[in-house]
Amino acid sequence: MEIAVISGKGGTGKSSISAAFATLSDKVILADCDVDAANLYILFNPTHEEEQIYIGGQKAIIDYSKCYNCGLCVSYCRFDAISFVNSKVTISEVSCDGCKLCSRICPANAISMVNSDKSLMYTGTFRNGKMVYGRLAPGEENSGKLVNMVRDKAKTIAEAENIETIIIDGPPGIGCPVISTITGVEHVVIVTEPSMSGLNDLQRTIEICSKFNLTTWVIINKSDLNPEISNKIQEFCLSHNINFLCRLPFDPEVVKAMINKKTIPEYMPDYEINKLLKNALNIIMNYGR
Repeated sequence: MEIAVISGKGGTGKSSISAAFATLSDKVILADCDVDAANLYILFNPTHEEEQIYIGGQKAIIDYSKCYNCGLCVSYCRFDAISFVNSKVTISEVSCDGCKLCSRICPANAISMVNSDKSLMYTGTFRNGKMVYGRLAPGEENSGKLVNMVRDKAKTIAEAENIETIIIDGPPGIGCPVISTITGVEHVVIVTEPSMSGLNDLQRTIEICSKFNLTTWVIINKSDLNPEISNKIQEFCLSHNINFLCRLPFDPEVVKAMINKKTIPEYMPDYEINKLLKNALNIIMNYGR
């Protein structure tokens, strides 16, 4: 079973809830698919057993033995990645989009394309199973493909280790990485917060999930900070036949748990928030049985 935890916006507490699910379950595969800003490895400190290079595109480089600073590439680059630095044509690795135009129009054939190989996928063991995560290098694109790579690796390990549950920590938003995260999973848990932006982004996220006919669940985190908006979110879910799981209270102890590199169940097992999370996961795991 694959359970993807996503959110329409950042800062809702999605990763904290993903981490909690990972330690509330029996042995699991934990896949951090927020490859633009992976952070669960900081919390769980997995062993470093395997790494794999991810080629997301190409970058342009200059052979200065051929380049005579004509500046033609500077005028043609639409991404402002090429400029004169100290009277020398220079390509910004971060700004380069890999479109190959500069290599095609260079009269001296001084520009060539090389693979972008700084993004990596890591595999290791953490305290409740196996973990897979990707880290996209700054300026790199095609993060949706890296998400697919992480998910494929997680499935391979799950089959080899005979582990039934894969917990996926997805990226925020509704873009390509999110679509790659939720495609083909059994359950999607959307974590939202009691604000108008939280409600609006929740509605957009539910619309995306509906295109894939996924079993979708909603959790309101920090719900007591704005009970009025929390009520609106819950009413919206009920009126649109969206499975509503629970309302989690705001608790500063959650922050202390993260600081101590522990999940909510590990740091505060007797707190109400942990009981709510445990019940929510049980509902998902037993759905349809």
